[in-house]
Amino acid sequence: MIDPRVTRLAELLCTHSCKLSSEDAVLIHAFDMPEEAIAEMVRVAQSTGARVAVRTESNLVRRQLLLGLTEGSVKMTADIERFEMEQMTAYIALRGMANSTEHADVPQENQKLWTKEYTIPVVFGVRIPKTKWVALRWPTPSFCQMAGMSTPAFEDFYFRVCNMDYARMARACAPFQELMNKTDMVRVTAPGTDFTLSIKDIGAVACTGERNIPDGECFSAPVRDSVNGVVQFNTVSLYQGVEFKDIRYVIKNGQIVEASAGANTDKINEILDTDEGARYFGEFAIGFNPHILHPMKDTLFDEKIAGSLHFTPGNAYDPPGGNGNKSAIHWDTVLIQRPDYGGGEIWFDDVLIRKDGQFVLPSLMDLNPDRLISTD
Repeated sequence: MIDPRVTRLAELLCTHSCKLSSEDAVLIHAFDMPEEAIAEMVRVAQSTGARVAVRTESNLVRRQLLLGLTEGSVKMTADIERFEMEQMTAYIALRGMANSTEHADVPQENQKLWTKEYTIPVVFGVRIPKTKWVALRWPTPSFCQMAGMSTPAFEDFYFRVCNMDYARMARACAPFQELMNKTDMVRVTAPGTDFTLSIKDIGAVACTGERNIPDGECFSAPVRDSVNGVVQFNTVSLYQGVEFKDIRYVIKNGQIVEASAGANTDKINEILDTDEGARYFGEFAIGFNPHILHPMKDTLFDEKIAGSLHFTPGNAYDPPGGNGNKSAIHWDTVLIQRPDYGGGEIWFDDVLIRKDGQFVLPSLMDLNPDRLISTD
């Protein structure tokens, strides 16, 4: 018997996130997922009248594909999957992971080749700009271990986070999106962090369950050359199968001129040297999911932490919310500003809007955890 929480999640993805109808063709793309969960996603998608296609993959098999990658093989794969994506109006990504570091030993040159010849043309070229899409992780044993929780406890946490009332969150976020759209200068402070940027005329996007599950952020991007200062991130970031700790950037006129990450300083600079756009920022976002309080080395969850922000070297999304920066990387890195993580402030045009992770303007207080949880 299927867990009713899985059915509720499938309904959320198909109705709230992708708003599927008989006019849609949807690709359900599943990595390392239990078959009964995939089948339930398919059933619910079919119930909307949409035409449904399914592709299942394995991260272990993907690792071998990447290890033996050639320019010819990745271009062939990209051509096939780009054509497939062009037939779709919607895309649902279901991401399980038996081993979160499965791709840790893939050479950086192969990662770059895959990103250049596959990710840019297929993901950034078709899927993101031309389909209704949503992505989510699945509560595998590996994921439970990353969160430091038992399987039952993590499953309860997972479904509570993913199945929250996103329509209420959307209403609470509307004034914040409006404020970001009117803002020019932003200042961010925290221990080891003090930087400024402009988001003037970039536009903001409220993320309340339409693209990611779980969700809970509002993002924009800096005017490309406007960022100056220092940022010291206080969460561990898992990127390309490698854990990065104590990430610190010195930024001048938009460009990361100095980057360090403890023992992985050489590795982080190798990634930031992928291309010219990798040392500029493509996203600035503020997170507010009330159920996510601590990092678990999974970007989809960590970037939504209540009282956090994330700042992203690399590729920008198309407007609104984009600044035109192009890169083969897009690396969301999280800074938490709640008191238990050292505190911090965010200022919009010299007005304090959030202190120690709590919104302080009356129009934004419905985004604070106590308000969102009380109405969930």
